[in-house]
Order: sequence, then C-alpha cells, then structure tokens
Amino acid sequence: MTSDIFIGKKSTAAGGWGALKSCGKKLLESGAPLTGARALLKANQPDGFDCPGCAWGDPEHGSSFEFCENGVKAVSWEATDKRTTPDFFLTHTVSELRGWSDYALEQQGRLTTPLRYDAASDRYLATSWDEAFTEIAAVLNALDSPDRAEFYTSGRASNEAAFLYQLFVRLYGTNNFPDCSNMCHEASGVALRQSIGVGKGTVLLEDFEKADAIFVIGQNPGTNHPRMLGDLRRAAQRGAEIVVFNPIREKGLERFSDPQDKLEMLRGGSTAIATHYFQPRLGGDMAAVRGMSKAVFAADDAALAAGLPSVLDRHFLEAHTTGHAEYRAAVEATSWEEITDQSGLSRGEIEHAASIYLRSKSVICTWAMGITQHRHSVDTIREITNFMLLRGNIGRPGAGLCPVRGHSNVQGDRTVGINEKPPVDLLDALEREFGFSPPRKNGHNVLAAIGAMLDGSAQAFIALGGNFARATPDSALIAKALSGQRLTVNVATKLNHSHLLPGQTSFILPCLGRTEIDRNSKGVSQIVTVEDSMSMVHGSGGINKPASPLLRSEVAIVAGIAAATVGSAKVNWAAFSDDYDLIRDCMARVLPGFEDYNTRVRVPRGFHLRNTAAHREWNTPAKRATFSACSLPDATEHQQARGMEGAFVLQTFRSHDQYNTTIYGMDDRYRGVYGERQVVFINPADLTEMGRKSGDRVDVIGLFGDGVDRVARDFRLVPYDIPRGCVAGYYPELNVLVPLGSAGEGSDTPTSKSVLVAFRSSGP
Repeated sequence: MTSDIFIGKKSTAAGGWGALKSCGKKLLESGAPLTGARALLKANQPDGFDCPGCAWGDPEHGSSFEFCENGVKAVSWEATDKRTTPDFFLTHTVSELRGWSDYALEQQGRLTTPLRYDAASDRYLATSWDEAFTEIAAVLNALDSPDRAEFYTSGRASNEAAFLYQLFVRLYGTNNFPDCSNMCHEASGVALRQSIGVGKGTVLLEDFEKADAIFVIGQNPGTNHPRMLGDLRRAAQRGAEIVVFNPIREKGLERFSDPQDKLEMLRGGSTAIATHYFQPRLGGDMAAVRGMSKAVFAADDAALAAGLPSVLDRHFLEAHTTGHAEYRAAVEATSWEEITDQSGLSRGEIEHAASIYLRSKSVICTWAMGITQHRHSVDTIREITNFMLLRGNIGRPGAGLCPVRGHSNVQGDRTVGINEKPPVDLLDALEREFGFSPPRKNGHNVLAAIGAMLDGSAQAFIALGGNFARATPDSALIAKALSGQRLTVNVATKLNHSHLLPGQTSFILPCLGRTEIDRNSKGVSQIVTVEDSMSMVHGSGGINKPASPLLRSEVAIVAGIAAATVGSAKVNWAAFSDDYDLIRDCMARVLPGFEDYNTRVRVPRGFHLRNTAAHREWNTPAKRATFSACSLPDATEHQQARGMEGAFVLQTFRSHDQYNTTIYGMDDRYRGVYGERQVVFINPADLTEMGRKSGDRVDVIGLFGDGVDRVARDFRLVPYDIPRGCVAGYYPELNVLVPLGSAGEGSDTPTSKSVLVAFRSSGP
C-alpha cells in the first residue's frame, strides 16, 4: 500500500457530512439497514433502549435523534443480519481463527448457539444450555477454593445482570471481581473518594448549560463519546470558554459540525470547540494543573497586597475543606522550572489557562483515560480536585468534577456491587436480605487476576461480556494465562479473540444485545437499567427481534450458571430470571438510593442517585473535602526517555472507527488515516531527527527493562501534531508493549498512556 493511499485528507471538523456518510455506510454494511435505522429512532428514548455506545448522559428534553456516529456504529454492529452459526466452526479451526484480525472475526456476525470447545478437532461445537450450565458448575464446584475462580465483568452488562452476578459469586464464596473499571477509571474512583468522599463525578448534564468555563483534560470526545460535543458546542456558542489539555490535536476538540443543525450542514459550517488548546507532554498534566494552582495563589497574593478581595473562595475553604495550608506549601515548594519541564508547557501558557479559571465564576473539569492510565493518575486527579476546590467549584450549579466513563454501564456495575473491595455496608445488606455470610476478604482486580492465572492459583475464568484478551496489557502473557485455565466461559454477542484462547473446558454463551426484545415466559417484554456518567439511572428495552431463538439474556445466563452451581435454596434464580422487577425490588432493599426502584426507573430519563459531594456533604474521614499535598512525580516517562538514546513515550488510544476493543472499520478519518491500523503517530521533527520519513515501517520495541521481549512488528510512521518525544498508536494492536509490571500507584490500572519504547527498521 503506498503512502498517498494510506494517508488521506483529514476532516475539517468532527461530525458534519463525514459523520452522516459514515452512519449510512455502517447501516448498509450491517445487511439490515432498515432494522438498524428503526432501532436508532429508539436509542436513548424513554420508550427505547440505552445506546451501548457510551455513558454520556441524556438531556431532560431530548429530541427524536438522541444518537451519534458512535451509536450508529454500535447499533448497526449489533443489528447485523450476519450470523456465526455452528457451521462456521466446522469450516474454521480455533488455531486458524487466531490468525484473523479483530475486525474479521466480528464481521462474521452474531453468535446463535451455545458452543463448547472440542480439543480433539480444535473446533467449537454446538451444545445445549443445560449441558453448558451443568458442566460449568461441575468444574467450579470441583475447585478446592472459590478463590481459584475469576469473574470478569464488562461495562455493557446491565444493573440487573451485574447485581445477580455479584450475588452469585459471593454466594459461591469469593470477591474476585476483575472488571473493566480496573483498566480505565479506577484512579478516578480512588482519588475522588479520598478527596470528596464519593468516587463519582459531581455534575449533572444541566450544569454544562451554566458553566462559564469547561476544562477538558486528557480526553477525546469526538471519537469516544461524540454526544458530549453537542453540549460543548452549545456551551461555546453561548460564550463559555473551553480549555483543552491534550497532547494530540484532536479534531473533535477543535471544531464540530452538528448533523442535527440543518443550517450549519447546508452552509458547510462548524463551531469552534476549544477556545484554548494546550498540548502537554504525556504524563505532564499533573504538573500543568499544579502550575495553574501556583498562578492562582500568586494572583491571590497580588490581590490582597493591593487591598482587593481574595480570589480564593475563603468561606468555602474554611467551612468545607481541610489540608489547604499544606497544599499551598507544596505548591510553593514546586518550582516553575520543575513545572514547565514536566508539563512541556511554558509558564505563560499555564498562567493564561489559570487566568481563564480566575475570571470564571463556575467551572467544570472533565477528564478520561488520558489522565487515568499513568503511574501517578491518582495524584493527578487529586491535583485536579485541589485546583477546583480553591474557588469552591464543587457543589454548586455550573461547576464540578466530571470523569467521563467509557462503556455505557461501567459506572452502574460498580454501584450495584461489582467490586473486588466490597463496602462493608453492601455485604451487611446482602447478608440481611439473603441469609448467608458473604466473603469479607478483598478479591482480585484485573492485574491480580492475571497474576493468579499465570501462577496457577486461579484455575477458572468467566467473563460477563467484553474481550479480556484484547483489552488487557502484555498480550502474550494474557494468552498464556487464559489458555492455562481449567475452565473459560465467555458470555458474548460476537466472536472475539478471547474465545480463541480456550482452557481445558471452554464455552461461548451467546446473549441478547441491548437492542433486542427480551421476553419472559408470559411473553412480556422486560427492561433492564443502566447508570450514566452523571449518576442518572434509566430503563432500557430492546425493540429488535433476537438474532437467534436460542439466545438468552445476560440475566438468564447468570441465573442459569448460579442455579447449577450454588443451588436455589437462598435465591430463587428462576423467578429472578423470569421477572426483572423482582430483582429491582431486591436491589431497592439492598442498595442505598434505589428505593422505589421499579417506579422511579420507568419515568422519562429515570432518576438521579444522590451525590453527597454535590451537596457539599463530605464522606471523608475528616468530614471535609480533603486537599492532597503530594509532590510531583520524580520523573515522568517522557523525562526518563530523554536520558535513553532513541527512546520515546507511547500512549495507546482508539481510532475513530473503533469502540474499546470492537473494530468497526479500518479508517480514522479525523486523523487522516485510511485502510490500516498498524501505525505510530510521531512529531515530524522527531521523524527527521531519526533519519526516517513518513510511511517508513518499523518495529516498536518495549523498554520496560524486566527482561521480557516486547515487540510490535511492522508499523507505519505517520507525522502528526504531537509533542516531541511522544508517540501514539492504536490498541489493541500495541497492547503487546504495555507491561503488566507497570501500574498506577493506588489504582493498579495499566499504564497504557506512558509506555517507554524505541524503534528499529521493520524486518523478519
């Protein structure tokens, strides 16, 4: 493929006609365009389903079209007329399929039948649900300890499925709950609980209509949650300042053309999103925020010296916070030289950003995985919280903290009990409700589960959705971990690479998708519920005919495994499976904030789970919002790379034709890349200094220094607007370079945004 075919024209703005063309293309590719289009009209509607695309909130007064390009891709991907039947596996062995790309596997369509791996033929063969449940239970019950089993959860699981899953697993006897939160926003939950007493964001969607400034840090809404761009666009149009900190120039943060704005579309226009765009080096965000706080303190000193009022919210600081003096001392002890070197920004740039904060009465700060996947992510989020506390920007209209979750119910799963470190109150409530003693010992998160599988102490792995093998770091080790299990079970809608690493006994259990009708034994359509990034809990009911009559819901699959494994003496699994209202009634008795669940979730937009910090009630040990006085890291990875010949720091991210590990296509039109995913984005000056040119192919070498060879072979170099010394590329292809041994301090999240690498010419 020649470079002029490979590198194409970038979109001038996110959204617009390019988004509409992409939507039409994906609907046609699904083979069922009318089904997909009909489903989209019910996406994020009171009488429809919650879009599986992302966790962005729904407006109070929605339009008829509450979906985005990502939603179209997700719905058409699920509503395809293609089917992966048992006949497919008669033609293709598992060994052969391991060589297929993620895109090629998922293009085969929806799974239709429960499947069991047959090692003799190296194929998956059709089985029955009863046989699957019986054999899964037999292996689980033969383990000498429940702690030898790992129970993974994807953020696509509904509240009802996740609640039943955690109930089953705790009845079984373990808290081993590795889940997708461990790989994305774990640092947000840890840091916010320490700072403000609740591990969630404090804003509602309506706050974006009232903010004077919105700081967007380490986040790319245009690709990851495009509906957010509509709210940023409306904020920009009414004069709010939008301050972006992102190492890479992302089109969606620069300009957005709203496909629902007829005049803008007809005129070919667009709206500027970022009023100010700063590009820190990878891992430099904490230093940038520390610098803004330093500028705020300097402005406060100047105001007081001039006899003017303090620029800090001193009443809020005195009434609601602790540790302010210690934080100020830490900031004053941090030199501008340290701040500018670590952030990669000039003092002038940082002071300019701080001036926007100072002249804004109400400020929102949002962030995503550009912040959470570093060693010092917890400290960075605490630093962001410190900055917002200085002027009382938490707990009032138009202001607050907003970690933007990825998958559509990743926040809800944690709320209803998917947690390897369960709160005591949850365990006590389960004991009262169901009359058993839940395990009290903390279980395994993702990295601990992988370690247990590798050393043999874990012998069974069950995944409620997701693609564990491709979402996790150190791909070769993950393959070894999964294939060494006595039992692997994957609940899924489509085939993926995790299914191709079977243990001694292995099942693929096909489930209903979010868009599909879920009827009980009486023929009544059932709804499930999810929680978005703004803590709104709302209902979701599918409208499409199931892809196969043999599909079961996630709730029914969990209930079936549970009944076979732990029996029904404590829990009537069959009744729960047949009537989700019974599950919600139970959840209302167990979970705080879920009172009258069945009634409240059936009103348009659902209900809000009360956030104590948003009401300036602080559930911290001090009963106040707590400043952190930690130092900046001794050296971020980009600073370490300067002392290593030929070294760079790499971040992995999504292409625009991708959602998590699901690959919708091979293009990334916002970045001008078409037809290939094995690419590395690099600063043009770094490319020249290396003596290479655009389109050269290289192997990418990991430099973690633990004796493990990590190589991503045959990647194309693409010049891009990214700070010098920093490079970027797509996951899961580059996950092979992310070391298991590098994790966030306090969060145990893989450090996928700060990987030390070097390059060599591509070869055998």
